[in-house]
Amino acid sequence: MNKTETKNILVYVELADGAPVKVSAEALAAGRTLATAKGEAVIAVLLGEGIGEAAAAAATLGADTVIAVDDPAFAAFNLDATADALGQIIEAQKPDAVFIGGTQDGKDLAPKLAARFKTGCASDVMAAALGDDGIIFTTPLYGGTILSDVSIPEARPQIATIRSGAFKKVEEPTAGTVLSESITVADDAIRTQITESVKEIAEAVNLEEAEVIVAGGRGMGSAENFQMVKDLAELLGGVVGATRPAIEDGWIPRNHQVGQSGKIVAPKLYIACGISGATQHLSGITGSDYIVAINKDEDAPIFEVANVGIVGNALKVLPAFIEEVKKIQAGA
Repeated sequence: MNKTETKNILVYVELADGAPVKVSAEALAAGRTLATAKGEAVIAVLLGEGIGEAAAAAATLGADTVIAVDDPAFAAFNLDATADALGQIIEAQKPDAVFIGGTQDGKDLAPKLAARFKTGCASDVMAAALGDDGIIFTTPLYGGTILSDVSIPEARPQIATIRSGAFKKVEEPTAGTVLSESITVADDAIRTQITESVKEIAEAVNLEEAEVIVAGGRGMGSAENFQMVKDLAELLGGVVGATRPAIEDGWIPRNHQVGQSGKIVAPKLYIACGISGATQHLSGITGSDYIVAINKDEDAPIFEVANVGIVGNALKVLPAFIEEVKKIQAGA
């Protein structure tokens, strides 16, 4: 696309359990800020079945217009079908930029769209600002040790995946307009077919949407001691997270991993137990509102990002922590 004919920011809104996922709401907020600065609009796009409530919700999260494609063909995510449908909408709307939440599906979808439109794709965007030739995207490199500014000066649309927790949802609800549209995807556009979906036997873990995460590292010492991390998470109504070493030692399944090679999280509260704070782990928790760290090494890197640091052996601190929480919950 020629950038002289493009305008507005389009945001693909991914759904889970009938509602926009957290990072899609954050992508809408990022789009809202930039669109307002440019004097342009935010267009949200939803694909799925029975998405009326989700579309109405998106209209309050920063979108001026919500395009809702309510069709059983999009009930389950199919990369080819979604990319083709979204591509058709992009061709019709001619947006200057397309924002997609950095979920597993989003990370597959964005480069496929970039290839279709022969444009660039900025991945894992942590910040965005207007520049002379378009949007300047800030992305992490080498596990977050280096930040790089990326721009797509000529090709359009500018496509980006938004990192979870990098942007906060809009504070004031917007009153966008919901439009229903129909999209037909040609059979030859779909090269993959979902023949069967098998739910993992392990308990479902949604780290990316969790408001409270209690995570444990190798400092917990053993699988038996790691149970304290699980107990505290249960008391606080949170989700259990873990570092890669704790997972490699077999203390907890891999779907609990937090960090660059696991899940990027942004809870309201993150409690790190026996975690020293390797770069790969820290890069996955920077979006947390409040971080509490428990570690016996006062020089542990985790304390550099923690709001509250407790220097002590997690194996001794956690039992007392758990008892205090129980007392508070019991009204003692």
